[in-house]
Amino acid sequence: MEFQKLKSIIEGLLFMAGDEGLTKRQLADIMSIDADYAEELVLDLQRDLEREERGVQIGILAGAFRLTTHPEHAEYFERMAYTPTRAQLSQAALETLSIVAYKQPITRVEIEEIRGVKCERAIHTLVVKDLIEEVGRADAIGRPILYGTTKAFLDSFGLASLKELPEPKDVSLEDEDFEEQSQLLFERFEGRQMTLDEVKD
Repeated sequence: MEFQKLKSIIEGLLFMAGDEGLTKRQLADIMSIDADYAEELVLDLQRDLEREERGVQIGILAGAFRLTTHPEHAEYFERMAYTPTRAQLSQAALETLSIVAYKQPITRVEIEEIRGVKCERAIHTLVVKDLIEEVGRADAIGRPILYGTTKAFLDSFGLASLKELPEPKDVSLEDEDFEEQSQLLFERFEGRQMTLDEVKD
């Protein structure tokens, strides 16, 4: 397979892997190529992205390659995160946030097992809004990222601490009616957001 096509495949794999990224060994296993050759491909792709001044770059964290945003664009990401029209949370983001709040620290895979669907975009949204953050790495293959809520989460929901969340018996993550239960947090967030907006006005 040609060099350029292999780099294209790697770019797609890193996009799918999200924050957890992939090591050269994982890429090698997935693509059935030599690990050193996989690393050579990633580094060449990294140079391509930097030379073309693309909006995404390839970073290396704990031996894993992952796609990251361009650091020079941070100002615009911050603006997007705090744009008033983006203040509301989608149902998917809210469900993901509820799981993190009650099950933290928790990995993306564990969240997806509970929700039954992919949640990479929801996690990204919550991280950008500073409602969840990386709190460590799980002691498992690939050292996946562990997520937990932030102080901004407590402030947004008007909570003094996580102890003020509804009791787990009232909000069961195993319940089939999870969407309705997560509405509790949604209503609290919306009410809190309205109060904050009124103060700004």
